[in-house]
Amino acid sequence: MSCSLRAATVTDLDALCHLEAICFDGDCFTRRQLAYLLARANAYTLVAYATPGGEVVGYATLLFRRNSRVTRLYSFCVAPQTRGGGVGRALLEALEREARRRDMTRLQLEVRADNRVALGLYRRMGFSVLRWLEDYYVDGCAAWQMSKVLSDSTLEECSTISSDAVGKRARGSC
Repeated sequence: MSCSLRAATVTDLDALCHLEAICFDGDCFTRRQLAYLLARANAYTLVAYATPGGEVVGYATLLFRRNSRVTRLYSFCVAPQTRGGGVGRALLEALEREARRRDMTRLQLEVRADNRVALGLYRRMGFSVLRWLEDYYVDGCAAWQMSKVLSDSTLEECSTISSDAVGKRARGSC
């Protein structure tokens, strides 16, 4: 699928709400939360839109904390009909560039233990497992916290777990 990326604005709010509704059963952002992320939070949100047509087919948000060089992938959402077409990879690559531009040394995220597609994407993109988060989501599903070093200047090393361990732990976890 052909898509382009741009920084999100408050005019994208309806499209982001729609993506949340079609992509997540629970633990999705409300309209108010998304509006805050777009307008007031110390965050950076990208949207992916289909070309031609302009339909928003994905979005992702980084959160930044003052006095920290670690950024968090706070939200990541790709429309079901476009998954597997490179939208997720394009969003992640662009977010990594933005994080590096802001002199971040590490990118962290949490992912549902039963989301094998996302786990695979994050591993292919160089993320390593940090730890298991039991009962993390509202429905009781566990999560993996993952991290990617963006700069050699980071002092902390990320621990890793083999992909076999991730697969064994994730099966039947939710």
